[in-house]
Amino acid sequence: MAQKRKVIISCAVTGAIHTPSMSPHLPVTPEGIADASIAAAEAGAAILHLHARDPVNGKPTQDPAIFEQFLPKIKTSTNAVINLTTGGSPHMTVEERMRPAMEFQPELASMNMGSMNFGLFPMLNRYQTFAHQWERDHLENSRDLVFKNTFADIEKAITLGTKNGTRFECECYDIGHLYNLRNLMDRGVVDGKIFVQSVFGILGGIGPHPEDVLHMRRTADRLFGERYEWSVLGAGSSQMRIAAQSAAMGGHVRVGLEDSLWLEPGKLAENNASQVKRVRELLESLSFDIATPDEAREMLELKGADKVGF
Repeated sequence: MAQKRKVIISCAVTGAIHTPSMSPHLPVTPEGIADASIAAAEAGAAILHLHARDPVNGKPTQDPAIFEQFLPKIKTSTNAVINLTTGGSPHMTVEERMRPAMEFQPELASMNMGSMNFGLFPMLNRYQTFAHQWERDHLENSRDLVFKNTFADIEKAITLGTKNGTRFECECYDIGHLYNLRNLMDRGVVDGKIFVQSVFGILGGIGPHPEDVLHMRRTADRLFGERYEWSVLGAGSSQMRIAAQSAAMGGHVRVGLEDSLWLEPGKLAENNASQVKRVRELLESLSFDIATPDEAREMLELKGADKVGF
């Protein structure tokens, strides 16, 4: 009997897009982020993609002191791969965004593969009241926001991270980002097995239509051949549909409250673990095996949890 393919489930626990007023279930405090991460790992997530927030008002922060309040607990409670953001928030400088990855030297860190418009303002039509003024400003200011990730920014981040043995989840929000990544590979800035995370449904990037997913996959196949592992995330209501399409096309999946606050139409996800369980059920119904953290490490050529800086 042929061996079933292993699919990596990543879980993005809190992110920097949604605000606390949008869902009472969004993890904000260090304790909440740690507990949500551990539960997601227990549900089947091999990779935990982590941001931090100010525990008082829920505003995204890249202060290493906040990360330090939840990273050790997650590491000692799970075997999951910890993937730290270098995206932070589109409103931060690259230097701010790099601080946690540089201090904690994780196995994996995210890196956006190009500058882009990053429009969150349509969410103002769905949420009328906010507990904190920063939440409304965060959404409104995205009308005139370029999420800056120049070639110099990307090269600096990857070069510094690689010195610590950190590998990168290369986040591609559009087709041009794949070509940017290919250029970085050709110049030796990026080497080894490439982990591409294709993002669908952010205003300013590629859309969530099935043809968009197919176009991204075909282009990545042509540019990277056997050198990469492909994962997807669908924003909002497209989360599970795009996960199913990715799995059918040989890819991995990402879920979590960073990407969608919902479990199904009209029903908020009460925690990250519920989305992990839902996508795991979907994958297993398609006869796929779920990759363990160590299997994910092997597929992505990671350095191991014993070599991180926390």
